[in-house]
Amino acid sequence: MRIVIAGGHGQIALRLERLLSARGHEAAGIIRRPEQADDLREAGAEPVVLDLESASTEEVAAVLQGADAAVFAAGAGPDSGVARKDTVDRGAAVLFADAAERAGVRRYIVVSSMGADARHEGNEVFDVYLRAKGAADDDVRSRPGLDWTILRPGSLTNDAGTGLVQFKASTGRGTVPRDDVAAVLAELVESPATAGLTLELISGKVPVTVAVKDVAGN
Repeated sequence: MRIVIAGGHGQIALRLERLLSARGHEAAGIIRRPEQADDLREAGAEPVVLDLESASTEEVAAVLQGADAAVFAAGAGPDSGVARKDTVDRGAAVLFADAAERAGVRRYIVVSSMGADARHEGNEVFDVYLRAKGAADDDVRSRPGLDWTILRPGSLTNDAGTGLVQFKASTGRGTVPRDDVAAVLAELVESPATAGLTLELISGKVPVTVAVKDVAGN
């Protein structure tokens, strides 16, 4: 399979690229900065330099042409301001979905956030982030042309992954290592039966492969 990942230099994306490469898949990561390309190559992924804040739908669709799945893992980052929460966390996600539809890529996976809600109240930057993520999720859910799955992890950590998670429509608050988020994403790419689901993820007691099969079977 060929999988194109938006936000290809992110901490979760680099982990995912390593996993996909190890499974024999062809991964391509979209990045803004050419100097990040070597990190993607080391992870086994093809770097594609393209700024999703300024690219056209046609430019992104050209990158997605022939892909089997698209993963939106981009984010403005914790140090960005309010404006980029809208242009990246919402706007780029909508653009990527537009491009996936244009390129005929049905499998579409979103890395969102627990608590994402377009109606979330508050004026702090994190409140704006949750609204932007929620609006992007709503947009993706409205698209019958995509076999989408929305993944909403809890608070992310850099602890070593355990491979044990709680993964369902509602988990309650909790933490989860980025390693385990990437492991779940790698399973979701290969699990089209999870299409149409919005799922929360925290650390738990169920092996990743079992957890994904369980939600796919429900």
